[in-house]
Amino acid sequence: MKKIINDPNNYLKEMLEGIYIAHKDEVTCVNNDLQCYVTKYKKKNKVAIATGGGSGHLPLFLGYVGKGMLDGCAVGDVFQSPSSEQMLAITKEIDSGAGTLYIYGNYNGDIFNFDMAAEMADFEEDIRVETVLGADDVASAKAVVNGKNTRRGVAGIFFVYKCAGAAADKMYDLDEVKRIADKANHNVRTMGVALSACTVPRVGHPGFSIDDNMMEIGMGIHGETGIRRGEIETADQIASEIVESLVTDLPFKEGDQVAVLVNGLGATPLDEQYIVTRKIDEILKGKGISVYRYYVGEYATAIEMAGLSISLFNLDDELKELLDHEVDTPFFKQFGKNKWIKNLW
Repeated sequence: MKKIINDPNNYLKEMLEGIYIAHKDEVTCVNNDLQCYVTKYKKKNKVAIATGGGSGHLPLFLGYVGKGMLDGCAVGDVFQSPSSEQMLAITKEIDSGAGTLYIYGNYNGDIFNFDMAAEMADFEEDIRVETVLGADDVASAKAVVNGKNTRRGVAGIFFVYKCAGAAADKMYDLDEVKRIADKANHNVRTMGVALSACTVPRVGHPGFSIDDNMMEIGMGIHGETGIRRGEIETADQIASEIVESLVTDLPFKEGDQVAVLVNGLGATPLDEQYIVTRKIDEILKGKGISVYRYYVGEYATAIEMAGLSISLFNLDDELKELLDHEVDTPFFKQFGKNKWIKNLW
């Protein structure tokens, strides 16, 4: 294992300590628990939004806590769910009387712990909590099985955060913020490709293996099995396969307008991400689908996994307005449609 760390058992603690030091004017923790991460920006009577999940995915999840997006994040150890008590502590800290919306990925451990936190918030603190599960990964399952969405939440949850956070910042009530989050969640699709494995520091070796000449289409951000493994292909071939799967799934159609997220998984240079972006644009133009915004960079990683994911987010006028809303977090900043976007990772 080649990592710039100290004791692997202190990986999470020391990472969080560094973030609080670097961004002390913007974020803090609750009850001296470093894993209860909240913004210092407060807006009275605003719907609060909380998320959570395992670490190893920066800037997901905590990177989107800040003005115009999320209010708090429960941070688990690498690829592990945080506790219900931590999520409850965050809920109590960020709620300002308008209720709280939980947005997090569709993973069993998170669902169990955060459902329990929501129940405790209701019964013990009289805080109303609603939930939206990010479930955008078209490679993981059919959209709905027995009335339940069984897909994993991956990088496309960024768009759910973005629009719900804007709605809350505009002082929409809890029902409306949840409606926006559900709408965004319904309109986003994601698929990725992995070229290498990643190593959880406490484990000390890769969780799986991919030969140097191989790739896996559809692999999850924890190394979950994808839809096929084969010899590595060109950037154009990879982009074509993924975009075709995304377009077919929603489906997207001629005349649609989308936002595109090209997301590096941790060890893929921006150079390569932009090579893929070029092909995505060509494909979408050929299908009569216009692009309103591109987001290119690291938005949801898998430690040091090589590879990337592509997300398409179908837009209407309401979602475009919310997507354009200004954001200021330690990891992501956006200053209006005609200004600039900065992903600080």
